[in-house]
Amino acid sequence: MINSPYQKYQQTQLQTAPPAQLLLMLYDGGIRFIRNGILGIEEKDYEKTNTFLCKAQAVIHELIASLNQAYPIAKNLLQIYEYMIRQLIMANMKKDKAPAEEVLTYMLELREAWEIAAKTANATMDQNK
Repeated sequence: MINSPYQKYQQTQLQTAPPAQLLLMLYDGGIRFIRNGILGIEEKDYEKTNTFLCKAQAVIHELIASLNQAYPIAKNLLQIYEYMIRQLIMANMKKDKAPAEEVLTYMLELREAWEIAAKTANATMDQNK
């Protein structure tokens, strides 16, 4: 049950967001979780590290689930996502921030690419109206 107005707002936002916006929201969450996991490693708070790196893995699993296999790029993205999950597992097991920082770099680059693609698609749709 949703209690707070903020939670109701978040639920409404998720239910009404276009697919491109949902994808960007996933990336934003994953980026935030990875940053918090890295912070946990730096603080030697390994419970925090585990919690946030596992949440980041869950986000990447959602990105995998969202892939449309009808497009050839989906296979490449799947390989990248699987690599990122392995790196996050490694960072979590070894409490080494370097693999997590590598994944953070990829997530930031992919988010930027999807944002540009979404803006381009929206501009094209607007021109065709």
